[in-house]
Amino acid sequence: MGKWRLAIIAGTGASGAVTSGKRMSVPTRFGVAKMLATKLGGADVLLVSRHCAGHHTPPHKVEYRAFAEALRLLGCPQCVGTAAVGSLREDWPAGTLALPIDILDLSARNLTMYPDEVVHTDFTHPFDPELRAALLAAAPPLTLHDGAVYVNANGPRFESPAEIRAMRTLGGDVIGMTAGSEAVVMHEAGIKYAVVCAVTNLAAGLSQGELTHGEVTEAMQASMSQIFQIFERLRLS
Repeated sequence: MGKWRLAIIAGTGASGAVTSGKRMSVPTRFGVAKMLATKLGGADVLLVSRHCAGHHTPPHKVEYRAFAEALRLLGCPQCVGTAAVGSLREDWPAGTLALPIDILDLSARNLTMYPDEVVHTDFTHPFDPELRAALLAAAPPLTLHDGAVYVNANGPRFESPAEIRAMRTLGGDVIGMTAGSEAVVMHEAGIKYAVVCAVTNLAAGLSQGELTHGEVTEAMQASMSQIFQIFERLRLS
């Protein structure tokens, strides 16, 4: 095991949550993964900005495999992430925090850490049960909705009302463009992974008016302090 026991992937509205530390570039067979070696709650952690500095990498072009491979090479066994999501439930408005237990991957990205091998990985638990339990234990009572189903869309556009109705019929609770892809590659790389989702808006057809990325970012920033407090209180195995 390496020096770092935990990595944090910071998504939309969260990349500026921690800025001090040592910048690192880790070459992998899938490209160079850039991250920040820093401290959180007195512990050494690796912070990855999912969309890179300035939020210039769209969700369908994020090199998820490079992040997973870099953590494997560095011997970091566990990773938590933040994710801005739309809600498919009117009873989960903006500001709701949810802890996914399963995914519906509708992105069609076909990501795998084994592009040239026949490797079939069990995916009964897309999000690691022990890490999920640790996040629940670290969260104040009743602040983190457990058991959400995360729908992974390709983006970068937002979804249509008909798509949202279909995804809700399939059993989805929240929708985003990244965490489902991370769950796949982290699982294949042997990295324990879980994500805390922050609802930034009701999805199309449930919300009033049109949605903008600026609104999503602003709403996500409002939840960051609460999410990082949960991360600081994590007690890892």
